[in-house]
Parts: sequence; C-alpha cells; structure tokens
Amino acid sequence: MGVVVESEAWEPSSSAFVFIFISCFLSLFLYPHFSRNDSSSSSLDHGSSSPSLARFRSKFLFIYSLASVMEGLWSVFGEFELAYYGVSREEMILSLCAGCAGALILGSFIGLLSDLIGHKRLCVFFCVLHLFVGVWKRITIHPSVWVASICLSIATSVYSFSFETWMVLDHEKRGFREDTLNDTFWLMTFFESVSLIGSQVLANYIIGGDLDKSIVSFSTAIKVLAVVAMFVICKGCEENSQDMSFREYRMCFRTYIFGDKRILLLVCAQSCLHFSTAVFWILWAPTLVADGRELNLGLVLPCLLGARILGSTIYPWLVSGPSSFRAEDCVQYAFIVMGLVLFIIAYDYQEIEFLVSLFCLFHACDGLLAPFLARLRTMYVPNQLRGGMISLSLVPANAAVLFVLLQVSFMKAIVFPCYN
Repeated sequence: MGVVVESEAWEPSSSAFVFIFISCFLSLFLYPHFSRNDSSSSSLDHGSSSPSLARFRSKFLFIYSLASVMEGLWSVFGEFELAYYGVSREEMILSLCAGCAGALILGSFIGLLSDLIGHKRLCVFFCVLHLFVGVWKRITIHPSVWVASICLSIATSVYSFSFETWMVLDHEKRGFREDTLNDTFWLMTFFESVSLIGSQVLANYIIGGDLDKSIVSFSTAIKVLAVVAMFVICKGCEENSQDMSFREYRMCFRTYIFGDKRILLLVCAQSCLHFSTAVFWILWAPTLVADGRELNLGLVLPCLLGARILGSTIYPWLVSGPSSFRAEDCVQYAFIVMGLVLFIIAYDYQEIEFLVSLFCLFHACDGLLAPFLARLRTMYVPNQLRGGMISLSLVPANAAVLFVLLQVSFMKAIVFPCYN
C-alpha cells in the first residue's frame, strides 16, 4: 500500500501582513511629531496646509490612483485572459517581445513629443489606449494578442513619465513651493502601490464561476475606469504646452541633458531600476515555484506591494526627519542593497520564507528609490525637458528587457524543444 503525502500551498503568515500594516501606520502617524520642519510643511497635517495645495494634490492623486488601478488590472488579469483565449506560453513571450519593441520604438518619441504638445493630452491618450483595448477585446471574438500588448506597453511608457511631469509643471505654474513636491512624490508611490493592491482585489472579485461573464466584467471595469479618468483629467485641469519649436527643444535637450554628466548618471540610474524591476516581475513567480514548490502567489503579491508602501513611508523620515540625508547617498545605498538582494537570489538556493523576505526588501528599496529619483529629477532636470529625459532612460531598459525576452524565447524554441 502506497503512502500518500499531502502538500499544502505555502502562503505568507498573517503576522507578516500585520507587521507591514503596523509599521506603515506608525511611520505615518509619528512622522509629523518628529519632523524637523514645522507642521505647515507636513503633508500629513492637512489642517495647517494650504487649502489650494491640498485640493491640487488630492485631485492629482485621485487621477494617478485611477491610472494605477488600470495598469494593475491588466497585469493581474492579463495572464488569466490569455489562458482563457488559449494562448500558449510561447505566444505570451512573443507578445511581450512585441509590446517591449513597441515601447522601445514609439515610447521614446512619445516622451519627447509630450514635452512639446503638453502632458495633459498624453494622460488622456493613456486613458484612450486602455479604453480602446477594452472595447476592442469586447467586440472581437479572437482579439490579437500582439496589438493589445503593444498598446498597453505604450500606455505603460506614458504612465511612467506624463503624469509626474504634468503634475510638476502644473505645480510650478500655480506657484506652490518647490519643497512641497517632496511630499507629493512619496505619496505618488504610496497611492500607486495601494492602487495595485486594490486592482488585485477588484480582479479577484471579477473572476467568478462563469468565465465568459468574468471577461465581460473585466472589459467593462476597464472602460468605466478609463472614462472616469478622462472626465476628471479634462474637467478643470489646465494644459501646459510649451511655446518652443522642435529645433529649440532639440538644442535645449542636447545642451542640458547630454551636456550634463549628473543628468546622464541619473538617466543610467533610472534605466537600471526600470530594467531590474521589469525582469523581477517576469521571474519572481517562476523563482518561487522552482523545484515543484507550491505556494499561494495571490497572497505573496500584496506582501511585496506592502513592503513597497513601507519603503515609500520611510522617504519623508530621511528627507526631513530628525536626521536628514543627501538624496544621492540614499540612492546609492538603496541600489547597493537591491544589488546584493538580486545577487543572493541569483546565485544561491534559498527556502521560500527567505526568498519572500528578500523580495520584500527589494520592493521596500524600490518604494524608497522612486521618490528620491523624482526629487533628483526636480533638482537637476529642467521641467520643460522632464518627460523627454524620463523616456530617454526607458530606451536602454526596454532594449535590455527585449533582449532577455528574446533569449528566453530562443532557449525554449531551440535549446529545450522537448518542453514546448
């Protein structure tokens, strides 16, 4: 008589979520009491802050949260939808290659164009892309995976630079103090991570017993979010297009961006962060389930995003806490920690608990780096060239990600054909 060994899927303990929640709460609650600045400069004390600044920040964060939910829904629901349509893993990899190539070719020019025509139009274009994919998938029986991947990859590129640049330009035009941007930067990372968790909750709610109804409900949710975001963007939000020709913009870009070594170093830093996070999201699940290990990925993802939220709440402590630090030093230390984490993951086998802990540390550093890099962009990059500079940093990152995806596709098709 054989022995049957029952195995349960591993999932993070409830104490991990409680720890992250309490840590975030204490960080937010205690920061105003230990801040070196007066209470009028704290973003957590809304009663003493400027009412116009509070309204401006709240409206932008609401728009940015809607955009983050749309981005998160496609990332969470995308693989389920592709499996529903019978798309193989090889076709998924090729669709990712097509999307990455589209972002590499078109995303770079869109970033430069956005500085000339205005970032509000690009934010509306972001919503139009999501609305188009949602409507197109609803009216097409067998939608093309490549077209959807290219449109969504371009939308992701627009998301990475247009919303931030639009906010910074509008912030400058309204005459708010530049130091108040520091609070907005970390709040963007905070609300983005919270919205990504919310998108997972919404996706789990949409997925029910009837797969056909789930696909329809998903497309409907995307369309509703896109329409609401477009309405809020267009209502009461001013455009900030520039009064310079393309030739003048090109000369300024060559002088200030390519002529400043500090900005070029910042471009390299942003590119490295984008590449490492992109590759991480491609490989994190296969790494955890290696050697046939079973675990609940749906509970690991909120744990990682919670760590990113915690990392974003550490930012104000380092900037205006009891002991302030230089942004350049914090970025350097965060990159060192992230590099060590990836080195340990890549070259040494670890148990699931330790791997998830390393993943959480990686995301905490990511949540800390995002506002620091935005602050450095404000310090060194002219606001009129901000969108083009961010899109420039995406070029080598997208090229490297495309190379990795092509290598994976080649390995599966040529080296290991028996697994296809």
